[in-house]
Amino acid sequence: MPTLLPLGQRPPLLRMNHVDKVFNGNIVALRDMTLDVNQGDFISLLGPSGCGKSTALRVIADLLHPTRGKVEWEGAHGLGDLGVVFQEPTLMPWATVAQNVWLPYRLRGNSYSSVRDEVRESLRLVGLENFLDAYPRELSGGMKMRVSIARAMVTNPRLILMDEPFAALDEITRHKLNNDLLKLKAKIGCTVIFVTHSVFESVFLSDRIIVMAARPGRVLREVQVDAPYPRDEDFRTSAGYAAHTRAASEALKEAMGEPA
Repeated sequence: MPTLLPLGQRPPLLRMNHVDKVFNGNIVALRDMTLDVNQGDFISLLGPSGCGKSTALRVIADLLHPTRGKVEWEGAHGLGDLGVVFQEPTLMPWATVAQNVWLPYRLRGNSYSSVRDEVRESLRLVGLENFLDAYPRELSGGMKMRVSIARAMVTNPRLILMDEPFAALDEITRHKLNNDLLKLKAKIGCTVIFVTHSVFESVFLSDRIIVMAARPGRVLREVQVDAPYPRDEDFRTSAGYAAHTRAASEALKEAMGEPA
């Protein structure tokens, strides 16, 4: 299991450098968005609806091009360095679970037989090793999201981007997947940028919470969560968790223009 360095000692991974994103010539989604991402960070983007969290994620993923500024990776950057998990699992309904997880390799020209072990290991890590031949229609919502996570991490990327992946799930399933996500991150040693509307989720998962201002989106404040990993239910009921939640809530109120 990779060792996680303390905040302030982690080498850089990428930087959003003074990024603007304007749609249709006059809708300013991001303005002067600057964010340093370091190796091993778990960063949550938290802010009001429409503040540009998902836009920032898509700019990092190169699904959207900045109007101004750029995203700068430290060192060489290739397709296998990035995994993306959207709010909906976006699975191919005609393909089995294993075939869905194989997709990133398939797009790179790798046959299934050549990466069978990687696909199986990825599914084992999310607890679905017995569902290789199942189809999405046979899975629960939480299981579908696990497949999506397995697909995102099958190539062992340096960075995983997650856009509100658990928002549509019930609270029990959401808590379970939060726990599992932290275990997965620890095992593969990746960096995560996670979009959420939930203060509670952001505090439980993250060591850095980036609170974004309302449109145009930009970094308003950073809240660091210095609680050690691994985190469990004891952390959720601790005084430290409550204190970090209050700090994030106050920053979010500021972002929404409300008195703290």
